Amino acid sequence: MAANALVLFVSALVVAGAIVLTALALRRRRKRRKLRRSTDPAHDYRARANWSASDHALNYSSFVFMDVDGDGRFGEADRPMGGIVVRVFDDKGAFITSATSNSSGFANFLMSTRKRWASLRAPGLYQFSVSVPKGWRVSTGNESQTLRLVELPGSPAGLVGEDLPGLVGLVPGRSLRGKTPASAQATLKVMGKGELLQTMPLAAGSFHFDLPDVADTLEISGPDFGRRLALSPYPTDLGELRPDAISDEAVLSRIGFDDVTSLDFKKVPSGHAGLEWRNINAIARNYVKESEGYLNGSIRGNHAAYTSSGHPAEFGGSTPFGFHSVMLTAAWLRSEGEVALIESWLGDELVASDEVVLSALAPVHYAPMLKAVTRVRVSTRHYWQLVLDDLVLAR
Repeated sequence: MAANALVLFVSALVVAGAIVLTALALRRRRKRRKLRRSTDPAHDYRARANWSASDHALNYSSFVFMDVDGDGRFGEADRPMGGIVVRVFDDKGAFITSATSNSSGFANFLMSTRKRWASLRAPGLYQFSVSVPKGWRVSTGNESQTLRLVELPGSPAGLVGEDLPGLVGLVPGRSLRGKTPASAQATLKVMGKGELLQTMPLAAGSFHFDLPDVADTLEISGPDFGRRLALSPYPTDLGELRPDAISDEAVLSRIGFDDVTSLDFKKVPSGHAGLEWRNINAIARNYVKESEGYLNGSIRGNHAAYTSSGHPAEFGGSTPFGFHSVMLTAAWLRSEGEVALIESWLGDELVASDEVVLSALAPVHYAPMLKAVTRVRVSTRHYWQLVLDDLVLAR
């Protein structure tokens, strides 16, 4: 038995060696042919004659975008979304693979009839299914699409789609959070297109409820409170309601970060927008690979800001200003649900301290509407980076 086993082992080694030598010989032969062609100028621009082979691979992609205006089409106001999971199933419903949309909004699936590592390797029907985040809605009505791949010799991958997957638009769920101080009372009115949609009392304590899709303005009134806010396309957090909010007549200035630099990255310098800045950097939305929040949290232009290395950061000035609002986003999907702490000071007095739950998929519109502050400190509970954009002040 031992002798037979040894013979089998030696035979297997001989066969394996022969296979390796044959592969090496073929590889050298291909290299020699390629070298001969490269020395002949006649081969430089020759039209292809043999269209029977398809040796390459190609991405077959599903594109996902944040439908900011909710109109079901990818328009100027909308942005590619990163971090959205897309799954692929075969015609029998069996799971094949999944991919996450990148910083350009594409979930890529490698297609090839020759490459063994490709996900899509054969003709047939395939279902592409977008995983819709909880509370979001699909504006394009096509979160699940079935498409056919057909064989086409001579094409880069050997396969082509009868069409590409249709663009998938996602609309973030909108909600309103805040806190009414103890022993205080207020009334909330939600309006849309000039019409009153909802009226509800705000008792002492925290409140949280969903907003209608058509809501565009809210008003809060009471013995100690009075404020009016134009709603954004994103969830809103008012923090704790405080007396003496910014008035409707105040002149607001909007601060972005595109004018900090035309490069991908730069520390925000003192003097930007007339403020002092500490531990805050400006960053291009596509600069950090596979970072969902830098992309999804950039509201206007190509740059947003973030807390350097996730450490506490500040902005402020010697002259009091009104802190109206800012967009806050978690930089990474790995920090989904991270909690931001925003502390606002007037001189040495802490006038507001609020916690805001963050997402990397869409910003939270934090709107404390504080009439006078000189310094704002932002930090996160677990020291993950916090993305800021669209800072609105009254000065």
